[in-house]
Amino acid sequence: MTSGERRLTILSGLELEVFPGESVAILGQSGAGKSTLLGLLAGLDEPSGGELELFGETLGKLDEDGRARLRAGRVGFVFQNFQLLPTLTALENVLLPLELSPLPDSQSRARDWLTRVGLGERLEHLPKQLSGGEQQRVALARAFVTGAELVFADEPTGNLDQATGARIIDLLFQLNREAGTTLVLVTHDQALAARCDRSLRLEEGRLIELVHDEVSA
Repeated sequence: MTSGERRLTILSGLELEVFPGESVAILGQSGAGKSTLLGLLAGLDEPSGGELELFGETLGKLDEDGRARLRAGRVGFVFQNFQLLPTLTALENVLLPLELSPLPDSQSRARDWLTRVGLGERLEHLPKQLSGGEQQRVALARAFVTGAELVFADEPTGNLDQATGARIIDLLFQLNREAGTTLVLVTHDQALAARCDRSLRLEEGRLIELVHDEVSA
């Protein structure tokens, strides 16, 4: 990344392989580059060097549309600020990824997932009519509704109070376990990271693999 005349190196010398069905936490302080790394892994951003593969495809060989096609139906996202479209109902927000990756009975599928996250009676509510925890439940349903193989979660409890955040995380891990999805979770919360199969800390642009004793320390 370039800032004026100065080149900024955010990430350097990273090697990371995530295996199917694995849950991986990426820890780090604010500004460490966790969200940047997540964007690169998902093919949302392009690196200035190095090589990235997603589902066996080299992302550098694909244009933006090609990367979007590769993600469609196979990758789900959960963001700190929910990223729901404000003019769409809960049901319509969950239906969005199904428009890109059509599946039989999309309406029934979206309703079922909203019911699974406890919002079966809030289908027609707009985001502004939902609490923060409810909005994040909609986001969870949207992430899993296509049968995604891989879910990226970026500080999913960052805008929630502690009790609501704990319930959302329990639900995230429950859905992930039931679906057998690969999970890559960015967080600064060590207790949350300890629930994953593997944890890495991002420090000075590099990844350090941790044992769980170190995570909880």
